[in-house]
Amino acid sequence: MKHPLISVIMPTFNRLAWLRAAIQSVRDQTLEDWELILADDGSDEPVREYLRELEADTEHPVRVLFLAHGGNPPAARNRALREARGEYIAFLDSDDIWLPRKLEMQIASLGERPACEWSYTRSVLVDGSGRQMPGRGLQYPADKDGWIAESLLRGEAAVTQSSVVARREAVARVGGYPEDLPICGDYELYLRLALASRIDFVDEPLVLVRRHDEHYCDDLAALAEVRRFMGKVQRSGWVPHMRAVVRARRARLLVSWTKAWLKSRVRGLAAVSGES
Repeated sequence: MKHPLISVIMPTFNRLAWLRAAIQSVRDQTLEDWELILADDGSDEPVREYLRELEADTEHPVRVLFLAHGGNPPAARNRALREARGEYIAFLDSDDIWLPRKLEMQIASLGERPACEWSYTRSVLVDGSGRQMPGRGLQYPADKDGWIAESLLRGEAAVTQSSVVARREAVARVGGYPEDLPICGDYELYLRLALASRIDFVDEPLVLVRRHDEHYCDDLAALAEVRRFMGKVQRSGWVPHMRAVVRARRARLLVSWTKAWLKSRVRGLAAVSGES
């Protein structure tokens, strides 16, 4: 069997309407040499019925891994990675959308930069209906490609999960996703890739990243886990020349977490007051 050029990895758990749109955006790609591997983390029956229909579609077949619910997206992604056959891996969250030329442009750009083993693009924040969110944007450093480990640690490089394409061998070499970081496992994967290889940047907004009320975690939990990851980096000795950068980021994250916690307390007290 001919291996595809790209294996698209998508974990999913319910959220059927957004899942349909995400899958359609893969099918709409101008580069058609891909396989789609869906790791279903124990979704409810309506989603599983839809996924069985996808498996039975002979024109656009999809490989579905029906997993018991574990609540750990990195573990689901790793399970799909073990099934991947493509030269490249592309990641897509089940509530995000690719624009049609996304894969075509990244593969072409990587072909021109053989020293880069991975790639990302600009992303646009949209709401649950797919409308761009006014006043909300993602941060990109002045040096958007090349060796970006320091920019990642500073929180300056907006490498969104759904924007990444990487050589499958490179992802395997750095160990895939860490399963002890269920919220920000992608952050560690990208730091490991950034320490091993330059990254290519396609300066086009080719990914729509949704922001809505049904995310896997809230801001408090995400900030806490990113800070825990920074502690892991400190202890690991991966970046001894960036110890000061990591310490400063941990301090900023603590401030951000405290502000978010206070804001949540104020909202909670306001809600209680309004009910009484």
